[in-house]
Amino acid sequence: MSKVPSLTLNNGVAMPQLGFGVWQVPDDEAAKAVGTALEAGYRSIDTAAIYENEEGTGRAVAASGIAREELFITTKLWNGSSVTWTRDAVLREFDASLKKLGLDHVDLYLIHWPRAMREDYLTIWKTFTEIEQSGRATAIGVSNFKVPQLSRVIEESGVVPAVNQVELHPQLQQTELRAFHAEHGIRTEAWSPLGQGKGLLEVPTVVAIAQKHGRTPAQVVLRWHLQTGNVVIPKSVTPSRIAENFDVFGFELDDEDMLALAALDEGKRLGPDPDGFDWN
Repeated sequence: MSKVPSLTLNNGVAMPQLGFGVWQVPDDEAAKAVGTALEAGYRSIDTAAIYENEEGTGRAVAASGIAREELFITTKLWNGSSVTWTRDAVLREFDASLKKLGLDHVDLYLIHWPRAMREDYLTIWKTFTEIEQSGRATAIGVSNFKVPQLSRVIEESGVVPAVNQVELHPQLQQTELRAFHAEHGIRTEAWSPLGQGKGLLEVPTVVAIAQKHGRTPAQVVLRWHLQTGNVVIPKSVTPSRIAENFDVFGFELDDEDMLALAALDEGKRLGPDPDGFDWN
């Protein structure tokens, strides 16, 4: 049994609160990294079509010997402008991801970006609801959506995303967005939860709290996510760090710690702003 707590999504599905991300992991390294994560105790794996490592991820899952019902696999649709996003196009991309993963279903399927200037996410979302109804995706959600796009999806489809995966860490706490999620029953999932190695783990407040608890700065930040109520998917290819990031259940931050970390919010994005992000 995994010691990772689960959160219940708005369709009743249980999702592990701590998972393993494979962004920027080459396909030929993904099988080893995911295999190491599964051995460490992770049961939730987050990949995406654009990561080009669904095949390696699938090989690790198949080789693990872990029962499928114990795993929670997420992938994402890369909705670039090179495709006209009709229902059939979405279904083709979903089928391609399933084939690469070697699975007959995923536990969570996400629209990777809203591409708000094009608004094709509305057509895509309606097709996602069909995929969920077919049982080939246990839950559906979005990634990098802001309040206006979430509102349109809900109003025009009547289906509330189960998850919104967004950049989130102590220096970008997404307070307004998380409040909207809470109001509508959407789970918040954090990408780049440790700040991409760009200074967050060296911030004196984080270092001091880590020393106080005899933990690493990364463990403190991940513990903050868990106590805040976020789903979190740290990424590493280093076995010791994979294990370290999983070892966050033997301590608890106190109110003073949580307030000190809350004070680090400065709206600092490390990735692109969804409002202006487009690609081919």
